[in-house]
Amino acid sequence: MSNTTNWSSSDDATIENAIRRGASRRDLLKLMLANGVAMAAASTVFGRASEAVAATPVRGGALKAAAWSSSTADTLDPAKASLSTDYVRCCSFYNRLTFLDQTGVAQMELAESIESSDAKTWTIKLKKGVTFHNGKSLGADDVIFSLKRHLDKATGSKVAAIASQMTDFKAVDKTTVEVTLASPNADLPTILSMHHFMIVADGTTDFSSGNGTGAFTCKQFTPGERSIGARNTNYFKSGPNVDSFEFFAIPDESARINALLSGDIHLGASINPRSVRLLDGKDGFALSTTTSGTYTDLNIRMDMAPGNSRDFVEGMKYIVNREQIVKSALRGFGVIGNDQPVSPVNVYHNAALKPKSFDPDKAKFHFQKAGVLGQTVEVITSDAPSSAVDMAMIVQASAAQIGMKLDVKRVPSDGYWSNYWLKAPIHFGNINPRPTPDILFSLLYKSDAPWNESRFVSEKFDKLLVEARGSLDQAKRHEIYNEMQVMVSEQAATIIPAYISNVDAITAKLKGLEPNPLGGMMGYAFAEYVWLTA
Repeated sequence: MSNTTNWSSSDDATIENAIRRGASRRDLLKLMLANGVAMAAASTVFGRASEAVAATPVRGGALKAAAWSSSTADTLDPAKASLSTDYVRCCSFYNRLTFLDQTGVAQMELAESIESSDAKTWTIKLKKGVTFHNGKSLGADDVIFSLKRHLDKATGSKVAAIASQMTDFKAVDKTTVEVTLASPNADLPTILSMHHFMIVADGTTDFSSGNGTGAFTCKQFTPGERSIGARNTNYFKSGPNVDSFEFFAIPDESARINALLSGDIHLGASINPRSVRLLDGKDGFALSTTTSGTYTDLNIRMDMAPGNSRDFVEGMKYIVNREQIVKSALRGFGVIGNDQPVSPVNVYHNAALKPKSFDPDKAKFHFQKAGVLGQTVEVITSDAPSSAVDMAMIVQASAAQIGMKLDVKRVPSDGYWSNYWLKAPIHFGNINPRPTPDILFSLLYKSDAPWNESRFVSEKFDKLLVEARGSLDQAKRHEIYNEMQVMVSEQAATIIPAYISNVDAITAKLKGLEPNPLGGMMGYAFAEYVWLTA
């Protein structure tokens, strides 16, 4: 029984036409929501470059793009990749067994098929005729080696905990692998689409050459400086369109935008909404926004005062003005959240679960019941979680109007994650996208979750998590995950006011940039798919 689904949105033309008519960002978001959950959180290119998505690709050109950070720890070892800059390089030089399409559904890449009848034992059939950059043919041994590396502590894999469920590997033949899990998990095809599970050649110990099966061959890789790739002429897919791809970092945001404006780069990644004004009125440039599930949340620990009072938690949920946060703190680059981590880009998102409305009267009622009205309650914030300071100011001002005194304490970014996150009674967090509800819930809301931000504990929730994980019945999984999202929204104390958009600035010469739920820059795999016009 196959656990993969071929589904794609049929609403691209509708969205595209709205963009051409000059619809506002707010109107576009409403249109996306009306046309389907996946599209609601998809990436949309605003501006003159938007009309490129459906155009015919053009061959040739040297693509140049700049990220926001790099270091001497940059790596071409997929297992150790930890930054988006690492992901971009790995997506250029390697391939995964599967990849997530723009609707969040796992599609086949190096795998021809991935099937299971019990969600525990999986048969992976590989595509034939695929070769590594050094000429070696892709085979079962390469897949087994790549997956088993994550189980070796010496590797230092960033997904060792996720990979630990894979307990046995067997080469059925040269192009077929059997993987056995410790317990059933219907999400394995989606898990294998994560950037860390790129396939490398059997026995690889030196990753500096970037020897993969990917769209580009590595011509230069200097950690902390740049990487350069050339089109793989033996690539098993139709791409890439460009002849070469150069990727480096420009940490200063203004300098990154200026490099775009001067024509030195075609894409400047991750632009803060505050800096978008630098592109206002500039012809030939556009913004690509991807709302893929990143969020900054306000966490209230339920095992400490005042969060041990349910009325205090309810009061805080009603005093958070989500619309104002999207409009002011995020400058419109976000989608209103409903206090649970499964974003609209995920196929399991519960669109029927409505967010708490901004209601100062209800907030005041609950604060009075909690006995905190008139008292001073400390809220920890920092620049470390994206837009957390602006969010804190908005919540503080709203609370002050009903006599609730929130003492917002702004602490340094340095040391925030080790000294305040998960520790302070009321504080902000920042969570990056994860491809499945199971990973999100296991990481953040299971009773013994390592990042249980509000100390949510529910035996029923834990049982539902295991049930959904092992089921191949998609309708049943939707039902269970819908119920779990309601539980988190109503019973946990993590306030998720919005899913934040990643903003990439691009030249109108760059075409073909599309959404992907794994993040900006087309889920970091843009180099293979985009093209340049004269």
